Amino acid sequence: MYTETLSPSFVGMTFPQASELCFTKLKLLLLAIEIKSDDGNDSKIAINPRGAKISANTQGFFIAQSADEVKRAWFYCKACHEDVKDETLIKKCKCKNFVGQMLMRSGLVLRTGSISQEVTTIPNSVPNIKTPHRVTLSVKANGGRPSDGNIAQSPSPEYGTYRSQLGRQESAQKAQSQGFPTLKRPTSRGSIVNSTHNSGGLQAGIADDQARDFDFEKTEMKYDSTGMFHWCPSKGLEECILDRNQAAMTVLNGHVVVCLFADPDSPLIGLRNLVMPLRASNFHYHELKHVVIVGSVDYIRREWKMLQNLPKISVLNGSPLSRADLRAVNVNLCDMCVILSAKVPSNDDPTLADKEAILASLNIKAMTFDDTIGVLSQHIPSIHSPLASPIVLQRRGSVYGSNVPMITELVNDSNVQFLDQDDDDDPDTELYLTQPFACGTAFAVSVLDSLMSTTYFNQNALTLIRSLITGGATPELELILAEGAGLRGGYSTLETISNRDRCRVGQISLYDGPLAQYGEGGKYGDLFVAALRHYGMLCIGLYRFRDTSSSVEASSKRYVVTNPPDDFTLLPTDQVFVLIQFDPGLEYLPNRGESMVREEPP
Repeated sequence: MYTETLSPSFVGMTFPQASELCFTKLKLLLLAIEIKSDDGNDSKIAINPRGAKISANTQGFFIAQSADEVKRAWFYCKACHEDVKDETLIKKCKCKNFVGQMLMRSGLVLRTGSISQEVTTIPNSVPNIKTPHRVTLSVKANGGRPSDGNIAQSPSPEYGTYRSQLGRQESAQKAQSQGFPTLKRPTSRGSIVNSTHNSGGLQAGIADDQARDFDFEKTEMKYDSTGMFHWCPSKGLEECILDRNQAAMTVLNGHVVVCLFADPDSPLIGLRNLVMPLRASNFHYHELKHVVIVGSVDYIRREWKMLQNLPKISVLNGSPLSRADLRAVNVNLCDMCVILSAKVPSNDDPTLADKEAILASLNIKAMTFDDTIGVLSQHIPSIHSPLASPIVLQRRGSVYGSNVPMITELVNDSNVQFLDQDDDDDPDTELYLTQPFACGTAFAVSVLDSLMSTTYFNQNALTLIRSLITGGATPELELILAEGAGLRGGYSTLETISNRDRCRVGQISLYDGPLAQYGEGGKYGDLFVAALRHYGMLCIGLYRFRDTSSSVEASSKRYVVTNPPDDFTLLPTDQVFVLIQFDPGLEYLPNRGESMVREEPP
């Protein structure tokens, strides 16, 4: 990961335009830019920002092979390099200084405070688009109320052709008509169409309580004081403890199982840091995955002060090595099983430091399960059974434990050889070259060493990586957590709710949906451009099956391909990692799918 100042040729471009140019022309992956405040004293890193435009001297954050490659972003000159096909020929040109001087004379470089407002401010006709500090100014200029303009009907030319389709009204219509899985998910938020007709109080579609006058006594706090994470009133640990029978009756599905090895007096490992990213406010509440912690209640009680304000957490007082406990929490139906240990390793033999975690991992892989049917996941309006009831796709659980998605934390790198029985890696192989690490099933503490080295040479890299992993952080939130009081609830305001409008890492499938056409032998470069232009999604890599054959013996393991070349051939079974924009969505209706079925003629 590298940073570089974008050349003057990028000034005035929207972020999607700049990212597309970097990928197709410079063979670089632009993830984020640094956006400065009007006074120039404050700055923040915006990952795949919506509607932001590039101003002079903007820092870009790239994924590339070397620092020399990233220099192309600074050397690029539209006048000299527009027709260059070989990216290695993009070097410092003779007119570089001349262009810079012309920009300085025109005031684009020296007067960054004044030009940044012209370049990055989005007009009041575009409501609820997150811009750095500009959205506050535009709201105040309008008397404290949002504009009645409709983005779908009168898109501003300054907003760019790439984003003119992403008005919330058209976003909802496009999601329904094209069936795109990410944009069509229902939420508890009102759409922008209804909000413009709301004359009472604040704008609907921003928060559930804002469809009426803002009454602090009646308003329920749903987010923390910064608006970055979901929040709930404190719950006692006893309210969240499940016994084995209660867990089995809950019929957990699509959840996260945390297998925790700890003694009552083990040092605290900070479970809040694991759960908080799963409670980021750019998820809608119904999208939050239930977290079930399997371990010692005596230890969890010591951690509970930092977990009590995070919703959807349950605790099973048991052992991660107990198959009965694992079956009770439906480990075969979980979206991820995380295996952690808080025990202090013995100094006698470092190999034994990970014995519990490795045994738990191998124990789950050796389990077999019934062909369990999960919850209903998708309605198909056009298919009916003989009894005229709709046939639905149902999520089947893993029959074999080896197919359960799992990640195991290791203290000692060399112990990775014990995680995969079918792995032929040499015991002396570097961690990052082993199969468990490439498949994402093992994480070692030593990975943080390279992160520390990267931070030493590039202080902003840690901020970017932390934002990707933790779902976002603000100086105010850092101060609150540093004081040790934990998350505090806060009422929803325009300023805090605007923090929800930030992108997040997601996965999309090439098996179906509007991008499925690229799964049949398409090229990664075409997928990258289409996803960015039409959906505002920035592709960052692929998640591919290790064995692409259709034989019965084929493994279900996948590995990550970060930033493939543009001529990389895609497969229908590939999944794509994307930085996806926050989707305000449609108002949540529990029986939305059923009503669609009834409306269709038999």
